Amino acid sequence: MAVEKPLQCVGTINAYAARMAERVGYKSIYLSGGGVAAGSLGLPDLGISNLDDVLTDVRRITDACSLPLLVDVDTGFGASAFNIGRTVKSLIKAGAAGMHIEDQVGAKRCGHRPGKELVSQQEMTDRIKAAADAKTDPDFVVMARTDALAVEGLERAIERARACVEAGADAIFPEAMTELSMYRKFADAVGVPVLANLTEFGATPLFTLDELRSAKVAVALYPLSAFRAMNAAALKVYNAIRKEGTQTSVVEAMQTRAELYEILDYHAYERKLDELFAKDKGK
Repeated sequence: MAVEKPLQCVGTINAYAARMAERVGYKSIYLSGGGVAAGSLGLPDLGISNLDDVLTDVRRITDACSLPLLVDVDTGFGASAFNIGRTVKSLIKAGAAGMHIEDQVGAKRCGHRPGKELVSQQEMTDRIKAAADAKTDPDFVVMARTDALAVEGLERAIERARACVEAGADAIFPEAMTELSMYRKFADAVGVPVLANLTEFGATPLFTLDELRSAKVAVALYPLSAFRAMNAAALKVYNAIRKEGTQTSVVEAMQTRAELYEILDYHAYERKLDELFAKDKGK
């Protein structure tokens, strides 16, 4: 956040996507809980995935990419302080740089869908206290997400956010904002970095960086933009091959083998193999 204002944090559905984001020049990446559910499990974002599901993807991404990774942990993967503490410690061990935890009930819904239910403000601050207390790395970011705007209104959402900061939250994620001015109100009220979730096809307009900067937003999150595009492209390819009996008409839209190898640094691996075999032959 000191390098970019606002910091662009882009969703990476897997380790290869993380490598592409790093190659393009992003300074931070994100793992969406909805992305894990849909991309890794083929399930909807309804609190079905668990901590181990998320950790599997976290480890794969952090092993392949050096960028700081923000992770969506839904409601913390368990009701007790011990569950939340385990989540924090496990994420740090897996190489994550931060997480956000929300104030929905355990049977949560996508933040841009109707019918959301919240836990009490006290229960949410208890979640934050448990997360902050469990940190084994002082630089690990505990971000509090509130879905209260759609349920209780703006003022109560800001009140919840302030309570989370008092409980130890390092940053605030106000979900499903509908107006740019709302971010400024949060930023003025909480005194810590505020994240704007710019997910497509949701309640929040796709604000520009300049607009977000004017509203004092610290992090601009694009959680599933590439994933949505990847899915649309894959479906087009599947349909073409099925209908036409060949992939000829869609080859132009594909990443080439050379481009794949460049992102993976494939030839460096081959050179290493050649060097090892050369040494063996010399013995």
